[in-house]
Amino acid sequence: MLKEALHILLTTHKPPELLQNCILRNALSQGKEIHSSIAHRRFAFATYPTFYNQVLYMYVKCGSLLDARKVFDNMEERDSVSWNTIIAAYKRHGNPHEAVTLFHQMQRTGFQPDQFTFASVLPACAKIGALEQGMDIHQSITDRGILSDVVVASALVDMYAKCGNIDKAREVFDKMTQRNVVSWTAMIAGYAQTGFAEKALETFKQMQTANVKPNSTTFASILPACAQLGDLEQGMDIHQSIKDRGILSDVVVTTALVDMYAKCGSLDKARELFDRMPQRNVVSWTAMIAGYAQNGFAEKALEILKQMHSAGVKPNSTTFISILPACAKIGALEQGMNIHQSIKDRGILLDVVVATALVDMYAKCGRMDKACELFDKMPQPNVVSWNAMIAGYAQNGFVENALETFKQMQLTDVKSNSTTFASILPAYARMGALEQGMEIHESIIEGGYFSDNIAGNALVDMYAKCGSIDKARELFDRMPQRDVISWNTMIAGYVQNGFVEKALEFFKQMRLAGVKSNSTTFTSILPACAKTGALEQGMDIHQSIMEGGFLSDITVGNALVDMYAKCGSIDKARELFDRMPQRDVISWNAMIAGYAQNGFCKDALKIFELMKHWRTYPDILTFSSVLCACSHAGLVDEGCTYFNHMNNPYCITATVDHYVCMVDLLARAGYLEDTLNFIIKMPVKPLVVVWTCFLGACRSHMNIGLGVFTAMLLFDMDPKNAATYVLLSNIYAEVGMWGEVQMVRRLMKDRGIKKIPGCSWIEEHKMVHAFCAGDRTHPQTQEIHAKLEKLAWEMKAAGYFPDSRHLLNDVEEEEKESFLCHHSEKLAIAFGLLNTPPGTTIRVVKNLRVCADCHSAIKFISKIAAREIVVRDVTRFHHFKQGQCSCGNYW
Repeated sequence: MLKEALHILLTTHKPPELLQNCILRNALSQGKEIHSSIAHRRFAFATYPTFYNQVLYMYVKCGSLLDARKVFDNMEERDSVSWNTIIAAYKRHGNPHEAVTLFHQMQRTGFQPDQFTFASVLPACAKIGALEQGMDIHQSITDRGILSDVVVASALVDMYAKCGNIDKAREVFDKMTQRNVVSWTAMIAGYAQTGFAEKALETFKQMQTANVKPNSTTFASILPACAQLGDLEQGMDIHQSIKDRGILSDVVVTTALVDMYAKCGSLDKARELFDRMPQRNVVSWTAMIAGYAQNGFAEKALEILKQMHSAGVKPNSTTFISILPACAKIGALEQGMNIHQSIKDRGILLDVVVATALVDMYAKCGRMDKACELFDKMPQPNVVSWNAMIAGYAQNGFVENALETFKQMQLTDVKSNSTTFASILPAYARMGALEQGMEIHESIIEGGYFSDNIAGNALVDMYAKCGSIDKARELFDRMPQRDVISWNTMIAGYVQNGFVEKALEFFKQMRLAGVKSNSTTFTSILPACAKTGALEQGMDIHQSIMEGGFLSDITVGNALVDMYAKCGSIDKARELFDRMPQRDVISWNAMIAGYAQNGFCKDALKIFELMKHWRTYPDILTFSSVLCACSHAGLVDEGCTYFNHMNNPYCITATVDHYVCMVDLLARAGYLEDTLNFIIKMPVKPLVVVWTCFLGACRSHMNIGLGVFTAMLLFDMDPKNAATYVLLSNIYAEVGMWGEVQMVRRLMKDRGIKKIPGCSWIEEHKMVHAFCAGDRTHPQTQEIHAKLEKLAWEMKAAGYFPDSRHLLNDVEEEEKESFLCHHSEKLAIAFGLLNTPPGTTIRVVKNLRVCADCHSAIKFISKIAAREIVVRDVTRFHHFKQGQCSCGNYW
């Protein structure tokens, strides 16, 4: 057959139709044979450029770029078709640099490029970001007068967009006399790729108005814009258009849909589409993995990766970059190390983006040694790599290493960006290094990064954590735009600095501003409710959490359990705890601490045993709560047993907090001599808190000798601590040593030490009302004091007698009673009785320990008013009901 074909070619001198047949059938070997035979026989027509152009084209179409180049280099004569064919081949086969090089050679040999040449070389420039060369080519196109060619103009738009000059792309686009679907798609894709998602959608609408029908590439280009904006509604409309056009089977389009739904948070819809795809490529799998990882479902992301392996689809660098943050999020070090090995096997460890993702994973999993090892081997770490190391050191508590790495970065050619500053500022915040933080603030201003939310948020956080909350607020107010992180940072700052009422007010402002809360918002604001006992507001937030679908988030669940427990609603805390889909050690700790603080100590110990049954390993905080429960219940033997179990079998070294609990346990039970011996033998130096706890027990058991001895020690250790003076004064007062009481109070006055004023909070109609001792500033002050006077008569009639042992002896009895009557918790309770319906539980939070008189009085009030009264003081809860207290007077 071949001989016959050659005979025809020889006698007719017609173009070799057989080569066309080879192209159609992708028959490379047959094409080679034809080429070899014709060249060997030296037919006359075989010297014509036309013939060799066809041979060249055959090799290109059959995928042999090497053979095509050999033919091109050996051609004795070339024409424009020859050059256009080889340039297009290199562009199409992923070697854009060579395509651009050949274009310049074509011009040097005297051949003028035409519209076909430009249509090939411009995409090559776009691929390598060769903007300057692209602009030169633009000038050549203008000079040749072929800018009106829609294909060439569309290629120019695409080149400018992909090189990041979107304004120039739009300028070319607007001057086009006619536009086709390619032109519109290039402009839409350009806007989407350069971050102008709104303009991409606007251009898409203009395209439809111009009656140009989008194709699969258009849809694949516009869907990322919906994803960027989180515009699920628009994305769903486009999905319907895709269905109507019947192109849902296109793997590129469906992958873009999966990605859009995932990035808009609609993971169920993304997964539904993914599962129904008739075929999936590596991009499809990666989109699903990234979707789960970015939405916080790290375990599911890892599960999809396993399925991808089972399906025989090999991950690429983008897959690895998507899955490594999932490992980092859940601390899946073993999986991360397996992925590291896969990356090594694939030979892409030198990819700076992949290597940086590995550094970040190791850092977030606490393996800074591995992160550092990888970083040191990186030939050219970029700014993201440096940032990952700085943030890793800061997050793992290696503050000095973070600062040193930041200094090393400044000695390189790598320029800091907003994320660099956001990474280093937490290190200064952790140190409380306000001055150094302020220097970084100056650098941020000089670099023009303050308008960047990342840097702005980090600055607000730094000032808040360094105690400069007013400066943090000033910066927040000056931010040109604020996101949910900005608001969260400010809320957390107020809570951390003790301004809980401001935090709650700020949370309301955030809602009014239309900013959607996220899980961090809730975990930041719930402690404010817990601190002030704002149960009603906490319940409202609980409702918002359910509506937002955040209840399954374990950190939010833990914060809710803690809030209910600290607001005295222990039954609600337990209900939530029991319904949690998963629990970690923090969940168990919150429940144990909740029971202990609310006086249900045996329940606290039962939860601890249940925790062990479910094989959750206790930590330092677990034992603090367990020992606290034993202390509140007077369970000395049990407490000693638990304390001994910390080291064996749990290998937990006792901290100062645990020793404080043990001191409290022994001393509260009256074993003062044993407690003193315990303190002396402590392997850690007893801090002020240890001796203060012991002094409190000396007061409770009226041991003057040990009390005075302890107070003298404390005066040397911390002469400004008001608690020491107050406790010593109370010890003297208990036994009627009024001269010594006056001496202590004079000493306080001489040293400028003021007793912390008692303050109590009560919530009513979702507003928190604060009362200080003797407060007369409240709008209802007359009614409150009148109510207290009425209660005083009713309590006396029921057998109440004021406990004025701690008041100076020279004060008239009537004045003593009046002073006691105006303690902050009594004012708050009176307010509650006036403003809440009969039978409603009254909940009060106090900043100090409830005094003996108030404790006695509230028992009477609870019986007279037929109310349950819950008072949370600085150490525990007191649930008063029918004249009894949950503490059993052991407090």
